[in-house]
Amino acid sequence: MALGRGAARWLGIALLATLALRASWSMAQEGPGPKEIADADAQQALGAPAALPTRVASLTLDKTIVQLTVGFRDVVDSEISKKLLSGLPTVITMRGYLFHESGGNPVALAAKSCRIVYDLWDEVFRIQLIQAGGQSSTVAINVEGVLRNCAEARRLPLVERSLIRDGSRYFVAVLVEVNPMSAEMLDRIKRWVTRPPGSTAIGPGDSLFGSFVGLFVTRIGNADRRLAFRTQPFLPPVPPPSPPPPPQGPPGR
Repeated sequence: MALGRGAARWLGIALLATLALRASWSMAQEGPGPKEIADADAQQALGAPAALPTRVASLTLDKTIVQLTVGFRDVVDSEISKKLLSGLPTVITMRGYLFHESGGNPVALAAKSCRIVYDLWDEVFRIQLIQAGGQSSTVAINVEGVLRNCAEARRLPLVERSLIRDGSRYFVAVLVEVNPMSAEMLDRIKRWVTRPPGSTAIGPGDSLFGSFVGLFVTRIGNADRRLAFRTQPFLPPVPPPSPPPPPQGPPGR
């Protein structure tokens, strides 16, 4: 039996709808593809720094400043080791953002930057290190020396103790990059770490505020290698108890 034009048109629409439903059902059965998984992971980390993989760190108190010690030597893999030996400059940057465990915007930021050049003539690594306290230069005779200077944060000033609350738990979300492409970001890090000691509090008006928030969306592909992790949650460190007063001698006669 022949169908009229109207009936044929509606039959075609129904057929297309059926095919679309089958395709959607098939995709749901197969699960998300690699791109969808990567996007979902990025959005999860973007919205919740607490979801980053955890790495054990040490938090200590030096007078009024909370200091961070954590290693990230695994940012230097075999390919980065080859680049270190090439004689071309290699830059390793580290940023650590202090967050309340309950969420919200970063409270403070600690950063360091390390520029390494292998001197092919003298066969040593010449290192320029920029961190709290200013800029310094040193020499390493092997990759181990480079890692010790550039792939660890040792007692890095994190935040003024008075800026964090007793009884509240915090963590540090850390971003490490090798050869970041943004010269502007390197300049911002340099200006940040040359602030006076204790001036690490961060707010929406600071130039590095958005760096972690946009990490997985705007910075993909802009570095040779990247690590992102978080520390274990911690309570603000407390100063050691004051020593007892010296014993009083017997009263004089």
